Amino acid sequence: MDKQGVAAVAALFCCVWSTSVSGQPAPSATAAENQATAQPTSDEGEEIPSSAGLEMPKLDFGSTPEIEADFDKYFYFHRAETTFEQALADIRECDGYARGLASPYGYQEAPYPYTYTMAGAIGGAIANMLVAAIFGSAELRKARRTNMRRCMNYKGYDRYGLNKDVWQKFNFEEGLNRVDEDDRQLMLAKQAKAAAMIQPVGRILGR
Repeated sequence: MDKQGVAAVAALFCCVWSTSVSGQPAPSATAAENQATAQPTSDEGEEIPSSAGLEMPKLDFGSTPEIEADFDKYFYFHRAETTFEQALADIRECDGYARGLASPYGYQEAPYPYTYTMAGAIGGAIANMLVAAIFGSAELRKARRTNMRRCMNYKGYDRYGLNKDVWQKFNFEEGLNRVDEDDRQLMLAKQAKAAAMIQPVGRILGR
């Protein structure tokens, strides 16, 4: 066998030996790059964004009695010695509890003498739509705030007040209409960054 034949046999032997030892062919460069750049995920499989890419507003502001009167609505959480990943997991969990709330307002029949009539049914439906839109949505927003406060307080987070303009830059209110999921997760991530990585400003509020 000439030198070229020997070289070909040796190359074939090395390829077969490498595959049999690993059990799988070596990953391509593209596959390795994709694995290296993939976003980490939580235990539940949810993506964990990079905290470095989250732009945050400044949380310090000039407080007034009028602003402080709304601290029950506009606030953020913070817990010392907490990682961004842990804060995100906590906020997502509490949001999961709060987002399943239902409107406390059900269907109400129209009063006599229109009960069981077509006019009564239409009038009752319109009235209930208005009640749900006006009062139901407000009550859902209030219930969500209350549940988020209780849940995060249970996990050991303190609550700090914000003015409305700053709060709206990384928070949302949810009534009868659902928040877009991508927007929701982005704002929850920003809330987690405030909860873990930004020095709080002002006094600690009650639960």
